[in-house]
Amino acid sequence: MKYDKVIIYYFSGTGNAKNAAKWIQKTAEENGLETQLINIDRFESIQPPALTEKTLIGFCSPTHGFNLPPLALKFIQKFPKTKKIDAFILNTRGGLKLFKLFLPGISGMAQLLPAIMLCLKGYRIVAMQPLDLPSNWLILHPSLNKKTVDAIYNRCRGIVKNFTQKMLSGKKNYNALFTLPLDIILLPITVLYYIIGRFFLAKTLIATDACDTCMKCILQCPVKAISLVNGRPYWSFKCESCMRCVNACHTRAIETMQGFAAYLIFMSLAVISPLLILLLKNLDFYEQIQRSWFTQKTWALVNAFIFLAFVFINYHILHYLMRYRFFNKIIAYTSLSKYKFWNRYHPPKN
Repeated sequence: MKYDKVIIYYFSGTGNAKNAAKWIQKTAEENGLETQLINIDRFESIQPPALTEKTLIGFCSPTHGFNLPPLALKFIQKFPKTKKIDAFILNTRGGLKLFKLFLPGISGMAQLLPAIMLCLKGYRIVAMQPLDLPSNWLILHPSLNKKTVDAIYNRCRGIVKNFTQKMLSGKKNYNALFTLPLDIILLPITVLYYIIGRFFLAKTLIATDACDTCMKCILQCPVKAISLVNGRPYWSFKCESCMRCVNACHTRAIETMQGFAAYLIFMSLAVISPLLILLLKNLDFYEQIQRSWFTQKTWALVNAFIFLAFVFINYHILHYLMRYRFFNKIIAYTSLSKYKFWNRYHPPKN
C-alpha cells in the first residue's frame, strides 16, 4: 500500500455518503491501514489532523443542486493548508434503476469545485469518484422500493471497494471527469440553486399536528436549521434539504409541501412579477432595464431577493396558521409525503 493512514471526513443527510465512507474505511482496514472516520455535522472549528506524506485525506458528501452542500464546501474552505498530501473526493448522487439498467445521477460542480479548493490549499487530488447511490430527494419523488435500493447498494459496494483498492495502491482515478462537459453546461443551474433554490426548498418542510415535539429533528439536523417556534419545529434558511429530519420523524409529521411550493411559484410568476413590471412601466424604468445587459442582470437579482422575501413571509404566516386544524389538513392533503405510497427513504444497513 502507498499509504499507512486514511482520514475520511463525511457529511450525510439520509445515510448514503456515510455508508460510502464506511465502505472505504472497511477496505482500508482490511489492507492493514490505520483509518479515522470523522462526521462534520455542526462543525464549528477544525482540529488540524497530524499529516505525513503517507496520509490520505478523503471527503465524502452527497450532491445537492449539482454541487456539494454549503456545509461541506464551508468545511473544505476552512480546512488547513498543506503541501504534498494526497486527497480524494467521493460524491454520492441520485442513482436510479430502470429494469436492469442502472441510471447515473449528475455531479455538476460537486467534484470540480472542491478539487480546485483543495488544490489551492496544497493538496494533490489523486482520485475523484462519483457514486450513484439511490436518489432520495423526497420533495421530487418517493423513496425507491427496497428491491431497487438493495440492487443499487450491492452494485455500489463493489464500485467503492474496487475504487479504494486502486487508490490505496497508488493508482490515480479521475472517473468524475468523464462527465465534465455536461457538468460545466449545468453551471448556471448550480449557481441558481446556490443563491436561490436551496433557500426556497428550505421553506418546503413543515411539521403537522402529528408532531409530538420529540425534538429528534432539531437534535439531529446537521446544520442546526430547525428550532422550536411557538411549540412547533420551524425551518430556517440554513436548511440544506438533506431530508434527515423527514426520514427520522417517527410520527411522519414532517411533510414535504409540494402544494405550498406550487402556490409560491404560481404567485411569483402570475402575480408578483407582472405587478412589478407594471409598476416599473408606470415609473418609466422598464425600457431602461431592457436596454442594458447589466441592468437586466441586476433586475434578475432583485427579483430573486423579492421572491425569497415572499417565500419567507408566506412560510412565517403558514407556520403561525398551522396551530389551527383546518390549515393542518390543507397542508397535509396537498403534500404528497402525507400518503403512504410516498414512502420515506431508509438505506440498507452495512
